[in-house]
Amino acid sequence: MVISIVAVSLLITFSSIRVSSNLFMDTFSITNTKVLSQIKTRFESYSFAIVSATHEVQNNGTIKRVLTQEDENSIETSGSYLNIIRQMERIYPTVESYEANMIVLGENERLFNMNYSNWPVSWGGLKNHSITQHTISEPSKLQYHFISSTSFTDKPMIVATKALMERSSGEIYGVLYFPIREEQLKAFYEGYTSKENEVLLINEAGKIVSSNKEEMIGVDAIDVLNLAKEVEEEELEFKDVNVFDTEYMLMSEYLPTYNMYLVNLVDKNVVMDNLVNTKEIIMISLGIVLIAVLIVFLISRRMTNSISTLVKQISTIAKHDFNKPVTETGGYEARKIANAFNFMLNELQDYVGIVVQAQQKQRNAELSALQHQINPHFLYNTLASVKFMVQQGKKEKATDMIHALISLLQNALSNIDQTITVEQEIKELKNYVLINQARYGDRIRVNYFISPECLDYHLPKLILQPFIENAFFHAFNEKKEGFIQILVALKDGRLVCEIVDNGDGMEMKGNYMKEDFKEKRHLFSGIGVRNVHERIQLLYGEEYGVEMTSAKGEGTRVKVELPPQKVQVASGT
Repeated sequence: MVISIVAVSLLITFSSIRVSSNLFMDTFSITNTKVLSQIKTRFESYSFAIVSATHEVQNNGTIKRVLTQEDENSIETSGSYLNIIRQMERIYPTVESYEANMIVLGENERLFNMNYSNWPVSWGGLKNHSITQHTISEPSKLQYHFISSTSFTDKPMIVATKALMERSSGEIYGVLYFPIREEQLKAFYEGYTSKENEVLLINEAGKIVSSNKEEMIGVDAIDVLNLAKEVEEEELEFKDVNVFDTEYMLMSEYLPTYNMYLVNLVDKNVVMDNLVNTKEIIMISLGIVLIAVLIVFLISRRMTNSISTLVKQISTIAKHDFNKPVTETGGYEARKIANAFNFMLNELQDYVGIVVQAQQKQRNAELSALQHQINPHFLYNTLASVKFMVQQGKKEKATDMIHALISLLQNALSNIDQTITVEQEIKELKNYVLINQARYGDRIRVNYFISPECLDYHLPKLILQPFIENAFFHAFNEKKEGFIQILVALKDGRLVCEIVDNGDGMEMKGNYMKEDFKEKRHLFSGIGVRNVHERIQLLYGEEYGVEMTSAKGEGTRVKVELPPQKVQVASGT
């Protein structure tokens, strides 16, 4: 009943919030689509003014004559300048109301700038500018260019350009420019924007040329451009997107005359926070749930006293004595539950025993499988070394090496469950060292410091060999030579084995911890350092195991602690 009440309340609450949100977003999208249409109309009006002014300049004979005539005397030059200024002053008001500028550039090194403070550019600077080259490459097309900053201005600008071309011959005699600062262009839509309602103007290259957020101007937004194209192609009202690490509702309008996309991004989270007081709704729902639960509790409490008593007994058993059965008292339902619980306890105890034994057998099987994973490269390289020794006439060394390999394989492939003496373990370590020194030379020296009283103590097989292998193949990558010391002694009632090298070392945080230690690939036995640690704790308890300390450039010390035992013990018991 409680779950049902909570579930229904949560379902109603979230359904109400979702329905309200969807309704609002749909309404909001319709409103913003109309706003985008109004903004598009303003951009088209400005584009129409640019086209009208361009048409008048293109058809003005005085402007054409002044831009094409050769150098004159000073009087004629002054007259020509006066004539073209008069013509441009007549045309300029078409775009002046948008606070745009108009500049005419002639091939005869003449430049006429109607608002020099808007873009203080020289003839040479404008002639060699990239937008001029793009305009001349497509003379019949009205183009819009984004300029983030130049040596002439530090303000981002959008410049409309058109090549002035003789219609009969196709000869280009000048270029017409209409630069408008981004802050003036922003006035087309600024009144419709807010913190959660952003407007972006994106060109065909995916660059944001205008935005109500100044820090976004000039940013590459290819992903936003592609999403805007999807909205246009699929004729969607809006599209839910994730851009700039924020969830937005995206609406878009294509501006064909600019070849740009007008994009509206609405921050859904901010809008919904302002629309719906989610916290208040949740608190009301929570209050209703608490009242309903209290009523249900009071009613059901009168009917479940016996069940409650049984629950207390079960809780006490779980905390104190897992083997103690519960008392079968109370009503019919309580007695049935108690009887079933007691039966379950008995079954559970049997099952736990079986599981523990199965885990131990599984762990031993895993160790046995790892033990038999002798790396073929180790055998191949060892036998190759024996071959070379025989070819070189070193038969005694080859014989020693074969005996050492046979002993190693016998020890590695024999029963993993049995323990061996310290003396036997050291003997196998010496065989392993002999093989490696025969193959790689004696640049790594190994010293043994074994307390005589420890030789008869037993320890699990292959406990120390993985650390010697680590030292041989991972501790001397930067340093080319050094030593490894093996120490075995009794200390504080424990059998302590230490492997110390003066190799490269590594950065560690404190002592060895199995969750932080990274295993390395072993060349002889599949049993690695982590397996050694877990194996010791499985056999002897968590107070024993492996500790490793190391410092970069100072070597590594490994300490293995075991209980002192002089009797051969199977590791599975």
